[in-house]
Amino acid sequence: MKETIIAVVILFILIVIIRCIRIVPQAHVLVIERLGAFYAEWETGIHMLFPFIDRIAGKVSLKEKVVDFKPQSVITKDNVTMQIDTVVFYQITNPKQYVYGVENPLQAIENFSATTLRNIIGELELDSTLTSRDVINTKITEILDQATDRWGIKVNRVELKNILPPREIQDAMEKQMKAERERREKILQAEGDKKSQILVAEGEKESQILRAQAKKESAILEAEAEKQAMILRADAVREKQILEAKGEAEAIALVQQALADSLVKLNNSSPNEQVLRLKALEAFEKISDGKATKIIIPSEIQGLAGLATSIKAISED
Repeated sequence: MKETIIAVVILFILIVIIRCIRIVPQAHVLVIERLGAFYAEWETGIHMLFPFIDRIAGKVSLKEKVVDFKPQSVITKDNVTMQIDTVVFYQITNPKQYVYGVENPLQAIENFSATTLRNIIGELELDSTLTSRDVINTKITEILDQATDRWGIKVNRVELKNILPPREIQDAMEKQMKAERERREKILQAEGDKKSQILVAEGEKESQILRAQAKKESAILEAEAEKQAMILRADAVREKQILEAKGEAEAIALVQQALADSLVKLNNSSPNEQVLRLKALEAFEKISDGKATKIIIPSEIQGLAGLATSIKAISED
């Protein structure tokens, strides 16, 4: 019986010791109280609780957390009611303050985020609200980070997930966007037509310039060709005249040479009076064939009978 009691006591002690052993995992912290007061913060590793005196006041994760809050009703500066839901990224940096700072940290963050969002949106109009997400996110993050610092919470960033204006506002915005798109389409089409007309005009201008240049060059080439042709014709006429002049000069020279030769031969043959009279008669015949209206007959030719006799004698000789 005594041994059984000892065994039970030993087993109880072992169970108590085992239950007092705590292993803290990575990125976690245990907040320990001793006799109801804060005692220590246990980080990663093996720790031992003092039985019946120490207790775990809270197990805190140091990882960054993401909380998606439900949509909040807000009113803009121009009295437009819309629904906005936010996403908060936060991290616990001081486990002691997190455990003892606020009763329900997540609810406190949600309520503070909603009131801050209402204050910021209340200073903006609808158009500014829809186009200023980054500004709103930055303001809410700064305000929440300052407010939650005493709770041991670090707000890294706040994002506006959805901004839902009333249905009639959405319809009006869709119509406005449609009208804006149609306006831009017309502007782009007009600009395209304008550029097309400009390109066509420039093409026509360049075409006319090229045609004028081609016509000018053609006229220049024709003038050059005509000039060359005239020069060649003038050269041909000049060469012809030179050749004709040379031919006539040579012919005259030959005639004169022949006449000179005949005179030499005549002189060498010692012609008598009858031959001279015969030559005179031949010369008179040539003169008479001309266009002269008056002919002076030498006195020697008057004796035609004697001349004929002389010719006959010469012929017989």
